Amino acid sequence: MSLSKAPALAASPRLAPAVFVLTLFLSASLLFFVQPLFTRIVLPHVGGSPAVWTTAMLFFQTVLIAGYLYAHLLTRALPVRGQVMVHLGVWAVALISLPLSVPAGWQFDADGLAVWQTLLLFAAGVGLPFFALSANAPLIQFWYSRSGGPSADDPYFLYGASNLGSLVALLGFPLAAEPLFGASQIGIGWAAGFVALGGALAMSGLFTGGPAVPLAHGPSQDARPRWGEVARWAFLAFIPSSLMLSVTLKISIDMGSFPLVWAVPLALYLLSFVLAFSNRRLLAPRTLTIVAALALAVLSLYAFGLHGNYLDWGSVGVLLVCFFCIALFAHRKLYEARPDGHRLTGFYLTMSVGGALGGLFNSVVAPLVFSGLQEAMITAVLAVLLFLPLVGNRRALGQQLIQGITIGMVVSVPALLIGYSQGANGWGAVLMILVLGSVICLAWLRRSALSCYGAGVVLLLVGALVGHDPATWRDRSFFGTHVVTEEAGMRLYGNGTTVHGAQRLADDAGGRPEPLYYYHRNGPLAQVLTSAKADAAERVGIVGLGVGSLACYAQEGQDWHFYEIDRMVDRIARTPEWFRFLTACTPDAPTHMGDARMVLDRQKDMRFDILVIDAYSSDSVPVHLTTNEAMQLYLDRLAPGGLLVYHISNRYYDIDIPLARSAEDLGLAARIQDYKGNTKEDLGDVAMTAVVLARSADDLGDLAEDPRWRVLESDGGPVWTDDYANLVSIIRN
Repeated sequence: MSLSKAPALAASPRLAPAVFVLTLFLSASLLFFVQPLFTRIVLPHVGGSPAVWTTAMLFFQTVLIAGYLYAHLLTRALPVRGQVMVHLGVWAVALISLPLSVPAGWQFDADGLAVWQTLLLFAAGVGLPFFALSANAPLIQFWYSRSGGPSADDPYFLYGASNLGSLVALLGFPLAAEPLFGASQIGIGWAAGFVALGGALAMSGLFTGGPAVPLAHGPSQDARPRWGEVARWAFLAFIPSSLMLSVTLKISIDMGSFPLVWAVPLALYLLSFVLAFSNRRLLAPRTLTIVAALALAVLSLYAFGLHGNYLDWGSVGVLLVCFFCIALFAHRKLYEARPDGHRLTGFYLTMSVGGALGGLFNSVVAPLVFSGLQEAMITAVLAVLLFLPLVGNRRALGQQLIQGITIGMVVSVPALLIGYSQGANGWGAVLMILVLGSVICLAWLRRSALSCYGAGVVLLLVGALVGHDPATWRDRSFFGTHVVTEEAGMRLYGNGTTVHGAQRLADDAGGRPEPLYYYHRNGPLAQVLTSAKADAAERVGIVGLGVGSLACYAQEGQDWHFYEIDRMVDRIARTPEWFRFLTACTPDAPTHMGDARMVLDRQKDMRFDILVIDAYSSDSVPVHLTTNEAMQLYLDRLAPGGLLVYHISNRYYDIDIPLARSAEDLGLAARIQDYKGNTKEDLGDVAMTAVVLARSADDLGDLAEDPRWRVLESDGGPVWTDDYANLVSIIRN
């Protein structure tokens, strides 16, 4: 019997909740399981950048809008049974994308716009299935309102079941699926679940078609929402979305970009939905407001960079708890602002637009407009509006805001004049003026919270404009943040939270500059590049350019090649006003742009006597450069007797563990050195860790018996492959 002719199962209304909850739970699980899954699949193709997840979220949020819009229009254009038939057709078309994979022949173009390429890759690989899944939450809730089941007059309770499924899937991927199975196996399981979803959708359709149930009304009962109401829904969805992406990016830059780091903030984001979209209150409104306000104050310290140079695991926990409290508060306000069930699809459509605006702001606008991670600061400032009593006539509220902005501008004029006339020398006076101005504004405008807010935003903006920045230069790209600073007689280049090279200011005068930091002459990399093996080397490859420090170990007649995915890094290294290593030591050495593994794979005839893998930006781990297949590729590019060297200094992960497993699996001789540094005598002589590999101990040359290098032994654990890797297992205690 076809769905269009099947009788409605309104005679068994008590079965309806179970069927609809099961369908929504399965759909939501698939929806949020595929996000880390497909991002994990594409990482090797786009360089493992922390921004990949932010861009992925922009894609998913944008497609979610399309799905919600489709659901909204479908419920307006067709009867319920027609909606079921059409949606089953969309599900059937999406089956052609299974199993999930990167389209054959796709390659990253280092000269193209990384965000746009990543978005197109996601669209081609997972666009159709995700679109089909994205429409299910509003559609299935609308169908339930026509089922005659219990609480059909207020189907919002199903949204909690949807988010619970999402939460289970998000945590299940990094904590259960990824440690136990490879990405291809997980993909097959996901495809099976997507096929099963078709049956669940058809079963849900059998319960529809009865008489429309009178719907309960929420706080707003007008036939059409007012623009102010719609804007409020979008704003309440924007704040948690933007904060979630900001927190994720910060953690990814410091800790690494991998599924667990992506999943935990998103899981907390969804958990806030589960708890907020419920008739039961977790906390009393006043208590929740106080907790969220305190959380925003603490989170703002991180957003404005007052927590220190980098995160530790304790700081990550504090940051996540604060974000969760703010998201819970915002989503509770969103739930309380919900309309009646007749406008359910429009409400969810607006929510999705607000969330996508957060993704657009963080993924596209921020990298283009800001030189640092300022999106977190801006969103934190906007989040203050969540706590202000914005009641009354809109014109009166606007006047209060303008009054605050005007007074803030007036009191900040002296700070602007001093800041622009005296520069860094006047920063102390500027700070005193801004503090005094804040006190004046607070006393003058104390009766209007909105006026105080307007004045405060102006004072913060002025402080940002004329504040002292110790950096000589800073910017950001798709692959991270970049900063050049000068201190202690050295010019430093930082990527994320880690110094990736330094040059003494005295070396600006000429000659060959002296490598510093990880590349100091006392360190392991220098030991390899000044060894007898290096003296005999004809060709040397460096994966990860930095400022080109290693170039000054090049010897006359050698052929050096550098590999770098970030065009901005190459520009920094080749600007002699900043760093002179390349121009002074290897002016003719090319930089091969793109993901090094992809580029090397195409260079079939390239053979190196020494190949150095130094592509670990900040303290993140590009897993695709650390797998068995990657190591085999590097070996294929080594000349007979060649050396493969990994620079693996890291605050959070023991990268030597997967390298040792692969070395044992491939039958290689392996040595490791944990160099302690000597910063007491030379600030540029820092601690670092390196691993050197060769096909045999004889190929290691004099390094084989060097007491500074100890044998690297495997722990016998599973070998990392392109299909399987488990970063959680190598986190340092």
